[in-house]
Amino acid sequence: MSDSSTPTRDSEPIGPTKPLSTADRAAVEPLAALVAVVVVGLALGLYAGAFADAMPDGDRARAEAALDRVDQRVTVGGVVDPSRMREIEAPGTETAIEVEADGERWLAVSGPDAPGPPGVRVPKAVATAERRVTVRIAPGRNVRGTLRAVVWR
Repeated sequence: MSDSSTPTRDSEPIGPTKPLSTADRAAVEPLAALVAVVVVGLALGLYAGAFADAMPDGDRARAEAALDRVDQRVTVGGVVDPSRMREIEAPGTETAIEVEADGERWLAVSGPDAPGPPGVRVPKAVATAERRVTVRIAPGRNVRGTLRAVVWR
């Protein structure tokens, strides 16, 4: 038999003896809450900055469009012929076209208000698009070069 003075499992209290008040539940230190707010604010700021940098540049799109139009006009059989650059026209957009290959540079402009050569224009005032192409520098002599379109921002 069991001794009545020995406590049994059923008679032992389990858990707190008094109920928790509402002030004791879900309490957060003020400093920890401030740190959390600052971290969330910084994260949102970084996200917004990265999102703004990822937006497409409208000026760059105009330069790409001008480069595509020019590429079709100066390319024959997949090779850029600098002598065909005299036929450059870019309606609505003043464009400067440059071809660099084998230490030489050819420059053509679509009008009197087109951006000037690299030494004259301000880099922040123009949008540039370029691509690697094969350039004919002499009959039967082709080298790798760069075709570049430059438009005002």
